Amino acid sequence: MDSTHFAPRVIFPYAPRVIVLRAGGNDLWAGKSPEQVFGYFKEFVATVRGKLPETEIVFLSLSPSVARWKQHEQEKEANRLIENFVGRMPRLKYIETYDLPLGADGQPRPELLVADKLHFNADGYKLLVERVRVLFPKEGCPQHAAHASLAAWMKAFIFT
Repeated sequence: MDSTHFAPRVIFPYAPRVIVLRAGGNDLWAGKSPEQVFGYFKEFVATVRGKLPETEIVFLSLSPSVARWKQHEQEKEANRLIENFVGRMPRLKYIETYDLPLGADGQPRPELLVADKLHFNADGYKLLVERVRVLFPKEGCPQHAAHASLAAWMKAFIFT
């Protein structure tokens, strides 16, 4: 998981109070198992806890896409493993986002994705923002006031 590798450079110097992480989809696509992705998540948590023991870590679950629909069952399993682990640990949260891109037919909605059919477009990010918004109280959070600002922030800082 790149998130662990780059943590000393992109996380630790800023000593954040909260880390919002979405990772593992590329690892699954590269042939890693849900159990390996779960292991990478635990390694990330241990790495962060070693330097920033009070930092809260929020995992945004993996969501299916048109481009990688064939791995959606693996995404569900990785999500399940991580959610069960998070439920037993302090300062870890899990936010379910698997259903965000799904239509009434249970398939990913292409209109929520950019041309690569993998990443959210602005409409997809708006849905993600609504799910994540609960983490950020209105007081003291300038991004809360504007969907576009929070969506841009999330796009820039969430590892995918």
